[in-house]
Amino acid sequence: MILKDDDVVKIDLGCHIDGYVAVVAHTLIVGATREKKVTGRRADCILAAYYAAEAALRLVKPTENNTAVTEVIDRIANAYHCKPVEGMISYQMTRGVIDGEKKIYQNPSEMQRREIEKQEFALHEVYAVDVLVSSGEGKPRETDIRTTVYKKKDFIYQLRMKSSRAFLSEVEKRFSLMPFTLRHFEDEKRARMGVIECAKHDLVEPYPVYQEKEGEFVAEFKFTLLLMPSGQMKITGLPIDLDLYESEYKIADSDIKQLLTSSTQKKKNKKKKKKGTGASGAAALDNVEAVEDDGDEDFEDEPDPVAQKKSTKSKKSK
Repeated sequence: MILKDDDVVKIDLGCHIDGYVAVVAHTLIVGATREKKVTGRRADCILAAYYAAEAALRLVKPTENNTAVTEVIDRIANAYHCKPVEGMISYQMTRGVIDGEKKIYQNPSEMQRREIEKQEFALHEVYAVDVLVSSGEGKPRETDIRTTVYKKKDFIYQLRMKSSRAFLSEVEKRFSLMPFTLRHFEDEKRARMGVIECAKHDLVEPYPVYQEKEGEFVAEFKFTLLLMPSGQMKITGLPIDLDLYESEYKIADSDIKQLLTSSTQKKKNKKKKKKGTGASGAAALDNVEAVEDDGDEDFEDEPDPVAQKKSTKSKKSK
């Protein structure tokens, strides 16, 4: 495949160190510049996905819940006349587990709606926040393209074929419960044979290739998020140059605008500054002086205990 100008390209990566996972995905348009801006439905879905991801970044925090995130993603996508891709899920991650217990559904399917539980986020949790938005109906269909990425499931079954058992044994040793591609195997042809029986009996989960309708576009932004005492910490993910994109639609919802301009970090308590510390700006200097004036009045007439002791000693020596 050779890329050409105006192609929508999604880059999706992940890695782990000793079971601690970091994932990321980014969307860009080939050949986009400030002189040659991205317009039309390409711009609509990219801006919708980007702002939805930014909103999710601010909402995934302790005391908030997954259904609130789902609702905001949907509202932002609608503002750009787009749809969140149906059935996509953002997962909590723990050591060795890329798809943990807590989930954030975006545009849940009918089956998923019956399974959804309201779950609250908690301090020190880690999430893979994954937002995909389509310029179309948001209902991609599985293609005939051969699946090459799988993930072992925590399930036991006695396989019959020797090649299948050898394949599963290598998966357990090398990848545990992490996703892998068949290209990672030295004998890829043998791996293709072994994976068939494993997938048939639900020992491995395939990552099939989906496709939106012809002429529609899909944008994706994914990042790894840590919920820390100081606020949300986004450890993967790139910003985009908003000057490259021009849409006829805008976010009009004042609540969402306020959310998008809010900080992800908790406000720190400012320490009182002493006089003459060079506070920048006249207003800041006035505030510092006002605080110090109050403090001086409180302690102005209090005696200095150290000075009192020195005075007593000098009298005795005389």
